[in-house]
Amino acid sequence: MKDGVRFFFSFLGLLGALAVHAQVYELPRSTPEAEGVPSKAVTALFDSLMALPETDIHSVVVRHGKVIGEIYPAPFAPEYRHTMYSCSKTFVGAAVGLAIADNRLRLTDRVGAFFPELLPDSVSANLADMTVRDLLTMTSGITPDWNMRNLTPDWIRAFLAKPVKTPGRKFEYDSMSSYMLSAIVQKVTGMTLLDYLKQKLFTPMHITDIAWEMSPEGINTGGWGMHIQSESLAKFGLLLLNRGIWEGKQLLPASWVEQMMTRQIGDYGYQMWLCEYPGAVRADGALGQYILIVPDKDMVVVITECTLIDGRRQRRLVWNRLLPEAGEQALVPGKDYRRLQKKQSSCQLPLVQGKAASSLSQKYAGKRILLGENKYGWQSIGLQFKQKEVVMNVVEKDGKTYDLPFGYKQWLKAASDGYPPYSVAAKGRFKGIEGPFQVAGSYAWTSSDALRLKVHYVNWISALGLTLRFEDNKVLLTVTENYSSGEGVTFEGTLAH
Repeated sequence: MKDGVRFFFSFLGLLGALAVHAQVYELPRSTPEAEGVPSKAVTALFDSLMALPETDIHSVVVRHGKVIGEIYPAPFAPEYRHTMYSCSKTFVGAAVGLAIADNRLRLTDRVGAFFPELLPDSVSANLADMTVRDLLTMTSGITPDWNMRNLTPDWIRAFLAKPVKTPGRKFEYDSMSSYMLSAIVQKVTGMTLLDYLKQKLFTPMHITDIAWEMSPEGINTGGWGMHIQSESLAKFGLLLLNRGIWEGKQLLPASWVEQMMTRQIGDYGYQMWLCEYPGAVRADGALGQYILIVPDKDMVVVITECTLIDGRRQRRLVWNRLLPEAGEQALVPGKDYRRLQKKQSSCQLPLVQGKAASSLSQKYAGKRILLGENKYGWQSIGLQFKQKEVVMNVVEKDGKTYDLPFGYKQWLKAASDGYPPYSVAAKGRFKGIEGPFQVAGSYAWTSSDALRLKVHYVNWISALGLTLRFEDNKVLLTVTENYSSGEGVTFEGTLAH
């Protein structure tokens, strides 16, 4: 296997201001042609990904020991972290392997033995038999209960109290199994999963800008909730591709990497998936987060996005458009490479289309619009209208206030103290993730009485589409989310007197 990786996909965003965090742009860069890939194939892949319906691509970088193509459509940027869903699980799998190598843990260890004080009064034989390996392979015997984390702060106790079928037999994908692994790693190491990974992997790899959500029990959520930059995802993919070696040092045991990437049950290894492409494996998260590892091409591809379509379409684009073009001989860059450079520097997500102003703006400028009950906790909003700019001031029920900026035919960015919308409703969500959150907005008047706003939470995953329809002293606000299906929800606002 060659030193390095062949291809790597990373975060959406603008190739503008250089990163404030030193770890960005650490990986060496090269031209596609120098690494045996025609720029035309990279451009075609980028175009295909950007054209997918119901999808906001948030990052794409391709490389071969070096980054050979990266696209950061505005308003995203390479320095922004992205919230991970189940991509987080593969990092949990690595931590378990490290704990085993440190002789703190064994695959055959019984899960209940780590938490005797949290076991139910009556321990079934199946619960007693459940092992660390059963959690790794999603064969705990417990039927997944995705609502449990939303209802109680005592996640371990609630998990262990569930009925248990025979462990080790049936694959049932469950983020709480990964959470239990995180809890076990914390129990045997005396430090959180994140701190343990920092000590063993992240610090040696210079992955410094990273966070992980915490449960109400003070444990990293494990199965979701990692907050990380795309280049760091690429580094991790490279570590796995090279069987645990980073810059000549064996950070993760090669034998454990092999087990993680080997079929254990169905199409699953240890906290990661086997792909349709022969020999390829992946970390895989909801709404389209991927680290694709392709050993026979010496390749890693990272994609972060927010999509409601099946990820097989994205993967097929990689398999069919990119991999066949990967050769062993260096090529000569030409016009296609210059086209790729232009695309990388100018790409952006769609701006809101319409007019810059409406006569109604004078009537509503500076007025408070009181909102009815809504899931976002917004009590009222106020609008300021400037030349080619709208600022929406939000007051939440708890009194917190913040501004969201929107530009006309441009993305306006700002830091916000408000939490981004989030599809996860777990108790204590966002604990461990420090703000402020970065937002970027675009606006236009789609008619004389309708104002359309689009806001991306660019260091998260969420985007909201807001349409305000003004009717006398009443405002109808319709909100759509990029992370949920449906036409959105409409609620009524009235002008404060």
